[in-house]
Amino acid sequence: MPRRHIHVTAAADDPLRAALRALRDELAIPEAFPPAVLAEADEAATTPDLPADDATDIPFFTIDPPASRDLDQAMHLARRPGGGYRVHYAIADVAAFVTPGGAVDTEAHRRATTLYLPDGKVPLHPAVLSEGVASLLPGSTVPALLWRFDLDADGRPVGTDLRRALVRSRAKLDYAGAQAQIDAGTAEEPLALLPYVGRLREALEIERGGVSLNVPEQEVVESGGSYSLAYRAPLPVDGWNAQLSLLTGMVAADLMIAAGTGILRTLPPAPDGAVARLRRSAKALGIDWPHHVSYAALIRTLDPHNSRHAAFLQDATTLLKGSDYTPFTGGHVPTPAVHAAVADEYTHCTAPLRRLVDRYTGALCLAAVAGTAPPEWVLAALDGLPEDMAKGTRLAGKAERECVDIVEEALMSGRIGETFDSVVIDVKDHEPDVGTVHLEDPAVIGRVLADGAALPLGDRLLVRLTQADPGRAKVQFAPA
Repeated sequence: MPRRHIHVTAAADDPLRAALRALRDELAIPEAFPPAVLAEADEAATTPDLPADDATDIPFFTIDPPASRDLDQAMHLARRPGGGYRVHYAIADVAAFVTPGGAVDTEAHRRATTLYLPDGKVPLHPAVLSEGVASLLPGSTVPALLWRFDLDADGRPVGTDLRRALVRSRAKLDYAGAQAQIDAGTAEEPLALLPYVGRLREALEIERGGVSLNVPEQEVVESGGSYSLAYRAPLPVDGWNAQLSLLTGMVAADLMIAAGTGILRTLPPAPDGAVARLRRSAKALGIDWPHHVSYAALIRTLDPHNSRHAAFLQDATTLLKGSDYTPFTGGHVPTPAVHAAVADEYTHCTAPLRRLVDRYTGALCLAAVAGTAPPEWVLAALDGLPEDMAKGTRLAGKAERECVDIVEEALMSGRIGETFDSVVIDVKDHEPDVGTVHLEDPAVIGRVLADGAALPLGDRLLVRLTQADPGRAKVQFAPA
């Protein structure tokens, strides 16, 4: 997609830089780690709790954004004799470096999640751990939680194992590069098997009624002191990679439920009236949605490059609200325990470098497989994890939304009065003259006020920019 870069000067009073700094202050976003945390992390980096098992003979690889160094997952895929596949999935063993109740642990509970902001990342753990000795970087021997899934010819798990082991990744791939190899037919096993396993898992997702929304993401791109906005449409390899994470989360949830102690990621079904509202939106957009077709089935027929379909997909995200972390002990599994979008019991367990709760679910699964009681440090923190994660998730969501707004404002601030081609992607139910438009060039999403005229949902609309000021006035348009 087209991009327009915004140069950020080193001057403290640069409007964009100043607005981003003010946002950090307003939201009380953590800055540098306290000295005690850094000192403990440095010590832990040299004295980790290493496992006895050695799995460095397995040639793992990772798929992540090109600049990423906090690599949580590595994979290896192979064919099983007689049919099916064997998937090894290594997850960074952060618990090997964190002392329960220590300075690093306490700070991680305060942060809960890594924040990715245009003017710098705010990590969950110090870089010596998250981008160093605990990260699954190529060529490094590191401790990991090593999952093994034996899948049948349909992609269903028929055998599972989990252990701590030393692993070594052989290659760091990025999404575009991995997709290019697969499309060109030059990918060698194990990468060449990822589409086969991924598609089988996607078919099973359809069978159980799960939903994966293929909505292009608006992202801030930084390069050499310059920011731009772009839309990133997920590649097929994104989805196949995500299916392995979903598989792990579902198996992990089953293990914890069987053991009677755990923490689930839950999402309630859409509230009454939400699906009916979405059906009205489909009708307004000219999308045929027969009554016998489920929401999950319809989603899979849509093309995000079609403007009307993209508007509907954006609207469909409203059904995926209300997720929570739900702990349980003593076999008292919560009701409902299902994540509505996954359409199964599910937990977060594959990103412990960047998400606090995953360190705990990993330890719970290890105990479940071993048939032992969960560690005391896990039980002591279990009830407080939902609130820690809720605070961190709220902060991350707000910070990331506000940062995109600020970059949009800076991008557009010198263009008041100009006109742009757009697509109307949302219209308020009770205020049909208030909505949201999506610009392709530049990659901006903003509010539109039509002053009494009904906005044409899903249609193209020429709009005029009426306001934009970094940190002071959000991007807003009017029909031209």
